[in-house]
Amino acid sequence: MGALGCERKLRENGRSCRTFSIMAFMLALSFVVGGALQIAAAQTAASGNSSKSSKEQKKLSKQEKRREKAIRKEMESPYLKWMNGPVSYIITPGERAAFKKLTTDDEREQYIEAFWERRNPNPGNPENEAEEEFYRRVAYANEHFASGIPGWRTDRGRIYIMWGPPNDEEDHDSGGTYVANPNELPYTGPGASNEMTTYPFEDWTYNYIPGIGENVKLEFVDPTMSGEFRLTMNPCEKDAMAEVPGDMTGCQGPVSQGPIFVPESVINPSQSSGSGSSSNSMVTSNMMPESMDEFTQLDTYSKIFQPPPVELNDLKSAVTHRIVDNILPFQTLTDYIRLTGDTDLVPITIQVANKNLEFENKKGVMQATMDIYAQLSTLSGRVATTFEKELEANVPEDDFASYSTQQQIYQNILPLSPGRYKLTVVLKDDNSGHMGTKSIGIVVPEYPDDTLEASSLILADLIQQVPTTDVGTGPFIIGGTKVRPKLGAVFSRDQKLGIYMQVYNLGLNPQTHRPNANIQYQLSKDGKPIFSATESSAQIKDASSQLTIDKQMPLEPLSPGDYTMAIKITDNINNKSIDSSAPFTVSQSPFNIVPTAAH
Repeated sequence: MGALGCERKLRENGRSCRTFSIMAFMLALSFVVGGALQIAAAQTAASGNSSKSSKEQKKLSKQEKRREKAIRKEMESPYLKWMNGPVSYIITPGERAAFKKLTTDDEREQYIEAFWERRNPNPGNPENEAEEEFYRRVAYANEHFASGIPGWRTDRGRIYIMWGPPNDEEDHDSGGTYVANPNELPYTGPGASNEMTTYPFEDWTYNYIPGIGENVKLEFVDPTMSGEFRLTMNPCEKDAMAEVPGDMTGCQGPVSQGPIFVPESVINPSQSSGSGSSSNSMVTSNMMPESMDEFTQLDTYSKIFQPPPVELNDLKSAVTHRIVDNILPFQTLTDYIRLTGDTDLVPITIQVANKNLEFENKKGVMQATMDIYAQLSTLSGRVATTFEKELEANVPEDDFASYSTQQQIYQNILPLSPGRYKLTVVLKDDNSGHMGTKSIGIVVPEYPDDTLEASSLILADLIQQVPTTDVGTGPFIIGGTKVRPKLGAVFSRDQKLGIYMQVYNLGLNPQTHRPNANIQYQLSKDGKPIFSATESSAQIKDASSQLTIDKQMPLEPLSPGDYTMAIKITDNINNKSIDSSAPFTVSQSPFNIVPTAAH
């Protein structure tokens, strides 16, 4: 259900989830903008009379009219109002950027549905508790915090909508005499007083706010006595007697102004009488409690207005609803390896370029965090399996320039029964909020016991044997071999082409219990064979009815271009053959080795 639909539903139920009508304001603003554009056009025409023809002036006027019309149309859009209304408090930068790229109302409506479903605590449930709670908060804010402007536009309304009701609330809505905690005053020296006369104010305390911490205290002050309380991190802003001599709280002068407490503005009240204050009348840092730390207040003030984080649940809901904010590109690859007669191993490989992730500098270490959620469902819609993973990439700041040109690669190997599936993968960059999604149909093959069969032909940039303790466990590991697929199959000449494939159901010699098969390798460029070689099954270790091909071929002799590797297996005992091929590209320039995001 979209945001507009929710408001209609809540009105029908008698709730206060209202359509925030600001049409008059928008209309007035459109006329102001239109007038400004017309004035600008007139001034431009007047100044260019001597050098521009009437035709050019007429053309310019038409351009201005088109711009004016476009601005008016944009301002009247209900979807723009939705994005700039109360939802603007909880929409992430990535979501906002994606919304602006949409071009049709159909896409916008689908986007709004997906937006709320991402926040749905029970994805797929038509009763979206998160959306209902959001509009309940908006209605509450309008009823309790309005002050000449709608309640949702006030600081109290914004905080209430974003973080809900506080765990503890202390009201001083009439102001007057207030005995402050010494820890919230800047002056604790000789003759200090913790009694002040205040403007109306409220203190809200939250036990925990994600991204900020525990016991978060927020203060709202009404210094204009108009009923509009504004958020402040400055305990002195509520002091109504800050300009009166003799105030011994330390809240005299400039320190009482502004939402952030500035230690450099504090004057020692015991030295400021008489001929006025001097440089030695400033309060030194040891006279102020730790709670007055300027940087802590700045940090809290900036974070409190950032959109609440969207839980990993948003990735799950993105699977069941069409996501249009696909602004985190990535690649996927599925391969198929026989495990038993009725089960295959399906390696699902996901790769994303570091340049598409946002890295943050954390004490000299560049860090990116990425969430992955994947779901496989049958054609009937039944969910067969899911997996999710949080990946973290860290690199020293000095090495970041070269690292940013590389890739992150992750793999999960799933046991699946043969059949058709829909694979949906959703990625989210935690730092930027950008998300990407991809849905593909896959067919897990059936490997009958009486026919010659082969697994996927995997072209890899890394093939190596693993210790006995790692056999069959972890990403990229097939049996006792680590095989890292090369997504995109683009190799540089200084790399080796890894070739991995399994062959099943070879005939066995009754006397030797060994197969008799030939493996022919053929390399082609632009459709023309340029190299071929043949290998006997006798040369392959542990070959039986199943054999494994794992080869590495140097690419240095090859010139840049497009190639195809073809493999043909001939079973001389059963007189059967099977072939497989895969294209790849040799690039002109060296390619950075792909770092694995999981081992």
